[in-house]
Amino acid sequence: MKLAFSSNAYMHFSIENTIEKIAELGYTGIEILADVPHAWPSFLLEERKESIRRTLTDSGLAIANVNAFMMNAVADPRQHYWHPSWIEPDPHYRAIRREHTKRALELAREIGAPNITTEPGGPLAEGQSWDDAAGIFYDELMPCVELAEKLDVSLLIEPEPGLMIERFGEYERFIERIDSPRIGLNFDIGHAYCVAEDPQEWVARMAPHTQHYHFEDIAPSRVHKHLIPGHGAIDFAATLSAIEKTGYDGWITVELYPYIEDPDSAAREAHRYLGEIAQRAGVVFES
Repeated sequence: MKLAFSSNAYMHFSIENTIEKIAELGYTGIEILADVPHAWPSFLLEERKESIRRTLTDSGLAIANVNAFMMNAVADPRQHYWHPSWIEPDPHYRAIRREHTKRALELAREIGAPNITTEPGGPLAEGQSWDDAAGIFYDELMPCVELAEKLDVSLLIEPEPGLMIERFGEYERFIERIDSPRIGLNFDIGHAYCVAEDPQEWVARMAPHTQHYHFEDIAPSRVHKHLIPGHGAIDFAATLSAIEKTGYDGWITVELYPYIEDPDSAAREAHRYLGEIAQRAGVVFES
């Protein structure tokens, strides 16, 4: 397994400075935010892409994932991260999400990322049934799936509390209609814990779908607020052991976006804690 850190904790820094900092803290990979201020695809010039590639090479970091979930650039007052969602009532507004996802897939191919992550359908509108929302999500997502296949980049859905797909059963129910090797799951262990699906109990079942993991801790209350690993109630030793047993050898990205005022300290503590827990569990992170 390989350990990465998400750039969305470094919102006060350029992507180049963020890459350098994450490398200095001992991580071997980075999740790059396809959003302001790091890599919003719609106005990322080729010179900026080359700067990202060059800085990655110089730092020795690999790209674990491109995070296309967050859309701060649109600045929807309801919730910057979720809107526009895949299931907005206005088809012109949800098209912004679809086209952003296409651009993020193209960006991933251009900078060498194996996959991107996206939201799981957004919040249901008043009076909107799950089945109706799932139909809209499918129709909007499929052009992106087709592009992912063409580009050889995976498109990973990330279940989240309060959105259309928040539980793994809902993910399975939705994904059964899509036959593509380029669609998969971003298993966020904190999100699973929030909806009372303790991650160590679900890792094996979801292993056939999982192509990337997000790690963060969550308080015993199960309220959705990302905490530094070790500050909450998640059993990381059991979770890492469960992942190890599946034979997974890909990326685990630590996602701590609430810590933008001091991301270095959060990243450093998370790296140290997870390293200690992994050692106790007999799990080796590639260096």
